[in-house]
Amino acid sequence: MSKGWYLKQNVLVEPLYNQWYAWSHLISPVTAAMNVVNFQFKIMHSFVTAPLVHVSAMRNPQMRGGPFIHYDETRVNDVKALMERIRKNQAHLFKLCEDILTLEEILTKEANGLSLETIYQKVPNTLRGYVELIYDAKNRPSIRFIEGLLYKSSYYDEGSQGVVLSLINSDNRPFVLSSPRLLGDGDVYVSRGFRTNGYDELFKMKGMPQPLDWLKEMLDLKDYSDRELEFLFTDQAPEVKPDYKDSDIRIRYFGHACVLIESGNISILCDPLVSYQYEKSTGRHTYVDLPRKLDYVLITHSHQDHFVLETLLQLRHKIGKIILPKNNPGSLLDPSLKLILRNIGFRDVVEVNELESVEIEGGLIISVPFLGEHGDLDVRSKTAYLVQIRGRSVLLAADSNNLEPELYGHIQKLFGDIDLLFLGMECKGAPFTWLYGPLISKPLPRKMDQSRRLNGSDCLRAVELVRRVRPKAVYIYAMGQEPWMSHLTSTYYTEESLPIIESNKLVDQCKLRGTFAERLFITKECYLRGRL
Repeated sequence: MSKGWYLKQNVLVEPLYNQWYAWSHLISPVTAAMNVVNFQFKIMHSFVTAPLVHVSAMRNPQMRGGPFIHYDETRVNDVKALMERIRKNQAHLFKLCEDILTLEEILTKEANGLSLETIYQKVPNTLRGYVELIYDAKNRPSIRFIEGLLYKSSYYDEGSQGVVLSLINSDNRPFVLSSPRLLGDGDVYVSRGFRTNGYDELFKMKGMPQPLDWLKEMLDLKDYSDRELEFLFTDQAPEVKPDYKDSDIRIRYFGHACVLIESGNISILCDPLVSYQYEKSTGRHTYVDLPRKLDYVLITHSHQDHFVLETLLQLRHKIGKIILPKNNPGSLLDPSLKLILRNIGFRDVVEVNELESVEIEGGLIISVPFLGEHGDLDVRSKTAYLVQIRGRSVLLAADSNNLEPELYGHIQKLFGDIDLLFLGMECKGAPFTWLYGPLISKPLPRKMDQSRRLNGSDCLRAVELVRRVRPKAVYIYAMGQEPWMSHLTSTYYTEESLPIIESNKLVDQCKLRGTFAERLFITKECYLRGRL
């Protein structure tokens, strides 16, 4: 097999942690442990105890995205074996979670505003040297985790990371956050940590052929025969599209919150989430439509549909600099995106605080405050981006909920009117415990949980945002509608769905103001003429 082979464009890449689909909270050591113990293990236990409950739930489309495993009862033994393997190999994670709860209880009972020095002697052994005990300004005690050190401990295990390769030929993928990924026929499992350089070499093969024996050595796939791997590759070179080099600013919508901005020698990709290319994927932008180099990749926040490891791993070899929001250091609820990316092999990672900027050729990328969509939790690692390029401006506001319109009045005074506004309007999000529940030590009253949702702006708030920043055009995006991404959001809309009703209202309101507005779906391309 010394012949050169290309990786097929429809090779599905599923990054896994303990055979669960990997997202940001499954990389950071403490949040990974909390998710394993408080979420994944509980779902698996429920499935092996009462599999038919899960089977029945999965027949109801309204239950998609709920805590149900999507396999039938024939896979009970496979799930049971996975549970036993995790319990055996990661018993220290269960102990870690138990001791975090113990330490929280100690602080609740004993931290009374006096010095915390004596309580250090009561910190459980598993946490010794990994935490700082602190008060906030109102004398409320809490734990600060020394996150960088935890990545150097046994609690961060690259051996639990891996990637499954298979072929995908349709948009129909099961929801990934509530089920383990059990292996089957046609799956190739790469049991290497995400930082492995071999992944870069694999994904370069989409455009540069290599022999299979070389790749098998790079990714330790020697147990697979050439015949077992051949179906992932082709000897046919892919279509090569020229990079965009005009001075006008070209903006391409790749679906959901993924927007590509290009001008001259600059390419900027926000919240990468890209469709694969297969027979039924016509009429959309796919990986072949990306430039050979991505100078800047912007991440707005850590949620699984914006920080998409599946896409980021495939693009790592062509990314120049990743820009992302600075977190709340040491917070259990807000793990550092910078540390996550650095520990999985991304080298040039830049954190930005609110209103900080990064200089680019012909302009700036500016971090703009992002309110809401996180259930009122103290999560700081979220930002919108104002891209100023060649005298034009594009505000990528992601899922910002305009809770305080005056914020955008201040932004307009600082930076002037906006040419293009991209705004998410998922205004009926899930209760915040849908994502953050495994990190909460005590159950919340239902009323409280239902009140604090992962909501974006509704029409009223969106209109106020538009009125403040005065864009020439408004694009509603990040709605989770694209058919190739329901595995991450479980979203299914009809014309009666509140986000559709509210976004339709915004389009109508903008038209009354003489402002162009459109809700994006599948694909879009537009141009701005630069002024410089």
